[in-house]
Amino acid sequence: MITRKKLYPGQPGTKKLMERYGENLLCVRYHDDPAGKRKLKTVELIVAETPWQLTVDEFPLSQIKRLWIPYDDLELQDCVKAAGGKWTPQEQIWKIAYGKILDLGLTDYMME
Repeated sequence: MITRKKLYPGQPGTKKLMERYGENLLCVRYHDDPAGKRKLKTVELIVAETPWQLTVDEFPLSQIKRLWIPYDDLELQDCVKAAGGKWTPQEQIWKIAYGKILDLGLTDYMME
């Protein structure tokens, strides 16, 4: 099976699923199954949540991390770009050094 596309809540193509699953929706994936000659749409849901504190020692400050920023938050996208972040159209995410993420206070937007 081939994963063709991965979307996050708020991106075009997720509206109905957001209405159905609410804040529990983590992502939507589109898969192609050439062997079965079919297309699949899957959702990833949050089923449990526990407190966790990110520590500065967890990642090297120079390590490149992935951020997902909503499409309509242009101001935040501009801040990430000004801090050296790079947009990757294939993944539709931003890549930026972990130290910059801490400086900007964007740990909530980290994908890993």
